Formats: sequence, structure tokens, C-alpha cells
Amino acid sequence: MGKVGKIARRTFLVGAAAVAGGVAFGVYKVRTPYDNPLEKDLADGAATFNPWVLIDNEKITLIGPHGDKGQGIMHAQAALIAEELDVEFGQFETSFGKPDKAYWNTAMADDGVPFMSTDTSFGAETMRSVMGGMIKLMGLQGTGGSSAVPDSFVKLREAGAVARETLKLAASNLSGVPVADLKTANGAVMLPDGTELKYTELAAEAAKLDPVTAITLRAPSEWRLIGKPMQRIDMVSKSTGTMRYGVDLEIDGAVQAAVVCNPRKGGGMNSYDASAAKNMRGVQKIVEVTGGVAVVADNTWRALKAAEAIEFDWADAPYPAEQDAHWDAVAASFTDELLDKEWRNDGDVVSAMAVGQALEAEYRVPYVAHAPLEPLNATVLVEDNKVTVWTGHQFPRMVQQQVAAITGHEAEQVDFINLYMGGSFGHRLEFDHIKLATEVANTMPGTPVKLTYSREEDFAHDYTRHIGMARGAGAVKDGKVVAADLQVAMPSVIVSQMGRIGLNIPGPDTQISAGAWNNPYGLENFRMRAYRVPELAPVSSWRSVGASAGGFFFDCLLDELIHEAGADPLAERIRLMEHDVSRKVLEAVGEMSNWGSPLAPNKGRGIAFVESFGVPVAEVIEVTNTDDGIKIDKVWVAADVGTVIDPVNFENLVQGGVVFGLGHAMNSEITYSDGMAEQANYWDAEGMRMNQCPEIFVRGLENSDKVRGIGEPPVPPAAPALANAIFAATGQRIRELPLYHHIDFV
Repeated sequence: MGKVGKIARRTFLVGAAAVAGGVAFGVYKVRTPYDNPLEKDLADGAATFNPWVLIDNEKITLIGPHGDKGQGIMHAQAALIAEELDVEFGQFETSFGKPDKAYWNTAMADDGVPFMSTDTSFGAETMRSVMGGMIKLMGLQGTGGSSAVPDSFVKLREAGAVARETLKLAASNLSGVPVADLKTANGAVMLPDGTELKYTELAAEAAKLDPVTAITLRAPSEWRLIGKPMQRIDMVSKSTGTMRYGVDLEIDGAVQAAVVCNPRKGGGMNSYDASAAKNMRGVQKIVEVTGGVAVVADNTWRALKAAEAIEFDWADAPYPAEQDAHWDAVAASFTDELLDKEWRNDGDVVSAMAVGQALEAEYRVPYVAHAPLEPLNATVLVEDNKVTVWTGHQFPRMVQQQVAAITGHEAEQVDFINLYMGGSFGHRLEFDHIKLATEVANTMPGTPVKLTYSREEDFAHDYTRHIGMARGAGAVKDGKVVAADLQVAMPSVIVSQMGRIGLNIPGPDTQISAGAWNNPYGLENFRMRAYRVPELAPVSSWRSVGASAGGFFFDCLLDELIHEAGADPLAERIRLMEHDVSRKVLEAVGEMSNWGSPLAPNKGRGIAFVESFGVPVAEVIEVTNTDDGIKIDKVWVAADVGTVIDPVNFENLVQGGVVFGLGHAMNSEITYSDGMAEQANYWDAEGMRMNQCPEIFVRGLENSDKVRGIGEPPVPPAAPALANAIFAATGQRIRELPLYHHIDFV
């Protein structure tokens, strides 16, 4: 062997060793558990077995680190722990806990890789494993992407089981009874003679022991809580108005702040005149903040009114001023230079189209606001060696980092107290309100500052769902759909959202193609291309993110092709479906809705199927075409999440998702004029009215091997199912949201 060959071989061996060592080190790091954060400042006699269970001589506290924004995840987390711990509702307290790497989200990897959820190949599973390892090493604690239940399902049951077995060992040590002869129920260890040793009585002894990690989770046949109807733990407080959200927070000595920032999002401030505001009753301070001005006063109303009195000279928007220019930019983005990725190219679409193209169509979805009921708010107290933040947020550790960057503290010095959120839909993934509150509090050390957005400020500075356009074509033959070609153009929500916190995420944006490329149909010829529109108005994650648009694009195109083929909309979808779990979802919704049964005159049924976040969902909508407009009569929904934790909460989440999806499909959009959002309050972005709400029937299937979440998946099928139903009732194809531009609703 020549010298060059020897060097090359030696280099390869050394390089391979380095890679192997790096992999081994990475595996070691990923497998190494984080320290239990509950052990910090643990009181004498208190026992903690893992990051989720804390017991002292007075109470049992279960930690649910996922943020609760109305979806009931605190309830679900508590139920999962309680199932194995053998405690009942009413026997424990709950807490969101303090932000910590130990609460990293195991499930975010599933939707973070460019593979279909139905793809369980070696490559796909390896990539999910690598992504999961990266998320753990980052200590990424977050709530979103319908990942909270998948993240919690195993680890929280294990947490409860570890605590249970350790408490049994403590009881054995005190009583002399072998562990094998002990049982647990109702928050106590049961001795053979009937004596009950309450967990709180065992805490001090348990605190002396190493947690028992040799546990076996109970079989589904033994579950007392999971899968059974439950009353959510926040039901009473929310029904009686006693639930305390961030907007309700009252702290002694706190001052109130309101903010006005450039309504041209991201634009600067040339000048302002606050002379009138300074002299208004209760005003204590005027503070310049990033992009605008904050008013500090002795109550919220006075701060808001004084903020309205300030006169501004705002700079121009860093994006097109008028809405038409936004649409022009999207339409101009279907170019090779802006191709983000070709996600599917199955079969031979070009040849199939040559045989006989059935149609071409263009679809549009607008910018849409999040508009949760609770306006954005945050309370911040800056002290010499500590900062305390009270608000509700979906990424607690990122809050610490953003605040610390402003105050100069270390992230670990930021004490973040997460609160229940009055809705989010993605809105509380953003940090602006917290950062502005921190800027004000930083000028008033020692004084808690509570910042509350006005509804108008909330709308003006909402980072909306991304705008999008799709161009579709297809071919049919012998009564069947044989080809579909879909091109989608959108700005990147990932680039926009991550850029605001200083992160650069490389690679294609999966949310441009979501809901379209990942449909599990076995369409013989299918091509799907995604184009990245250069940044326009800033955008953010909105409930179901890209699938809310992609599902509308693909399913409406498919429905049109099925009509051109002369096939039945449900039967053809079932024929094309190659994923067994999804096929059963379609079959179930057909059975529920009695699909194919005769309809009265002026009625129509539409069906849609969209898979998002690994959850296949099919919806059938029945409408009546009245003299005054479309009336939505009934909706049937079937979805498969593998295991339903609480059937009552499952049904509520699905129904809420349908109402959310339909209301936005009917009426909601954000448009820009002079660089500013034209919609400033709920009456400008109207959802569904009470009298318009249909009956909604829900069925949860459990055929999937993986446990999934249901917070977002019911949203994407709502818009296409409604559009398809309107066509069935009227013969009118509507390819643009919101639908009210083309038809009335009653």
C-alpha cells in the first residue's frame, strides 16, 4: 500500500473513532437523567421521588410542567400520575413547577422531522431518536404541537409508580410487613390487617430512601382513571369565576402599565408627545420601550387611557403597506429560486396529466389573529439578585432567557411562575409582552410592574397565522382520481417566529407543507411542492399551524377531483387511503353521519380528512341553503389518538376545535392597510355566533399504536368540510377563506 493509501486509511480510522466516541458520548449524555429540581430547598421530612411528585406531612403535590391554556392538560397530567400513585381527585394539589431541563418534552421530536407520522422505517425512527436526544440536551421544556399528552403518557405514570413503590417500602420499614403484602389505595398504604398509613404520614421515612425504580406499569384493564369520564380539576374554579389568571393577579405594591407600540409591526418610532398623558390622573411614569412607549399608573384603566392620549409619529412598516401587495408577493413566489422543498413526487404526475387533466384551481388562506379571551399580560419584579415573572407561557425556560438578557441577570436567577392561561392558540408562544414588562420593571427595581395589553394593542401586535396560496391540478380516469399536483406558497413561520428570539433554524419549513404532503393516501401519481415566500408581515404558530391551510388546500382539491370523476366523496377517499388507522377513521365518520342517506332539498353534506400531529381526523358537515344564507346543521367527527385519557375532555376539545375552525373559516382574517392591521377587536374578526353553532358528534378511536394529543387536529378539516358541504348544497365552489366573501351565513 502506498503512503497516500496508508494516510487515508489511518485518517479514516481516526475519524471513525472520533465519530464513534462522539456518538457514545452523546448517547451517554442523553441517557443521563437530569437532577430532580424538587430536591432544591426540600423541607425536612418532605419526600420527592422524581420531578413530578412531592409529599410532606401535610399534603401531596403533583407537578404538571406543561402549560394549561384551556386544553385541560393540568388535569390530564394529574390523572396520569394519580393513576399509578393511587390517589384520588381532591387528595392532592397541583403545580406547574419551576422551569427546569428535567421537564424536557420527549414528544416534540415526532413532528420535528421531515417524515410522515405513518413512516416507521429505520431511517425515520433513527431521525426521531436523534431529534429527541437533541431536545433533551437542550432541555427544551415546552407545550405545543399537541405534544403534551404524548410527552406525559408514559413518564408521568412511571413517576406515580416510582412514588407508590417507594412509599410501600417506607411502610414496610415502619411496619415490618413485607412489601409484597402491601397494597395502596386512596392516598395510603394498606396493611394486611386493614391499617392505613397515609402517604403524608410516610413522607419522612420515604425521604430517607432511594426511589424504587424497578416498577411495572399497570395494564389498561386495571386503570381506574384513564379512559373513564372525569370532572376536570379546574371545572369548579372556572365555572365560578374563581380561577386566577395572569390578568387577575394582584400583588401588594404593584403598579400598572399599558403600552402603545408601532402598529406597523417591527417599525420604529420617530417621535412622540406624552405631555397630555403625563398630567392625567394616576399617571406615575412614562417609559420608552422597544418600538413604543409604556405608561405606568396606579390602576390599569388609567394607564390604558393615558396611553391613548399619547401622540406618535410612527416609522413605516418593514413590509408592504397594502394587503394586495402581500397577495402579489405570494403569487410571485412560485419560482424555482424560492422552492423550499419538493415533499412528494410519487408516480409520474406529468404523464398522468397528459392522459387527461381534469381541472386547475387556486386556493387562498388569509392572515388570521389568535385573539384569545385573556389579553396578553405579565407582571415582573426586578431585584438585585433575582427577577420574578408571573404570567402564563408555553416555553418557561425561554422566558427566563429572554428576561435575563434584558436585566443582566443569569437565567437561573429568573423565577418564572407559570399561571393558567385564558386561551392561547399559539399567542402565548411569543415573548413581546413579557419583554416589554421587563423593560419597564427594569427602570423601577423593587416595584412589581403589571403590564396589560388593551384588546386593540393585542390585535395590532398579534403575529398572525401565515398567509398562503396553493395552485392545484389533477387528473381523473374511469371514475377514479389518478393524479394530483399541488404547489403551496407561504412565508416561513419558523423563520419569523424563531428569528424574534435570535434562533436560526436551518432546512425546509415543514409548516409550509403540513396538512398537504403528509396525507396518507395511496394516490398513484402525487406531487407536492412548497415555496417559501420572502418575509412579509411577521407571523407565528396558530392552532394547528400549517395544517390549517394545507388541509384546506389539499382536501378541497381532492374533493373537486372526486366530483370530476363522478365518484362518491367518502368512497373514493376510502379507496385511496392506504393507512389502515386512517381508513377506519373515514369509515367511522361515514357510519356516524349515515353518509349516503337521502337529504332534504337544499341540504348538502361535505367531508374532509386531514392528518396533523400524527392524528387522523375526518369530519362530515351537513348544511342547509336557506334564503338568508348557509346554516350549519350538524358536524360529525372521528379521530384516532391511540388512547383517550378522558372521554369528556376529549369530546370538549374536539367540539371546541370544530367551532374554532368553522368560525375562522366563515368570518376571520387580518388585512393590512397603511402597514397596519385593519381589524382591531372581536367585532372586526368575528368568529362563530352561539346561534350558528351546530350539533357536534364526536367519536374517539384507539387503533393507533402511539398515544397522541387532540388539541389541534380537529381544526384543519373544519374549513374544507364546510366548503365541500356548501358545494354539495349550492353547486358553488369556494376556494378562498374566509368564506363570507362569497356566501352569507345565518
